[in-house]
Amino acid sequence: MDSVHYYGSPVGGIGVASDGDSITRLFFTEQSEPDYTESETPVVLEAIRQLREYFDGERRDFDLPLELSGTDFQLSVWNALRGIPYGQTRSYAEIAREVGHPKSFRAVGMANNRNPIAIIIPCHRVIGSDGSLTGFGGGIETKSWLLELERG
Repeated sequence: MDSVHYYGSPVGGIGVASDGDSITRLFFTEQSEPDYTESETPVVLEAIRQLREYFDGERRDFDLPLELSGTDFQLSVWNALRGIPYGQTRSYAEIAREVGHPKSFRAVGMANNRNPIAIIIPCHRVIGSDGSLTGFGGGIETKSWLLELERG
């Protein structure tokens, strides 16, 4: 069973879960999540250190071991999200084209919605084709805050 440690970030409470070796989940504490054993594992403490640096504007990329479970399509989308540079955005349609399924922008949205490791896998950097901010597990205000942080 994964363990979790909770962190009070500038955007609210965050749970960082680990299997002991890798980060398996990052979620906003307002979201409903399964019960975890609370524990401060080294990999979780490192994730929290890197998150603090990110929120302080000192970190643009995360260097953490991640353990992801999903379909091949979801994994390809999450990998594409990790390729969106800090301070930039992509549309769902652009991600769909990048993963080789140009008409699957709605499926990209669903994969984005199921991203298990928010912020570190930057699903907040995906916006509507018209530039609108669309769904985000931490809420639109949090998404907007994260994008503003990255814009400097």
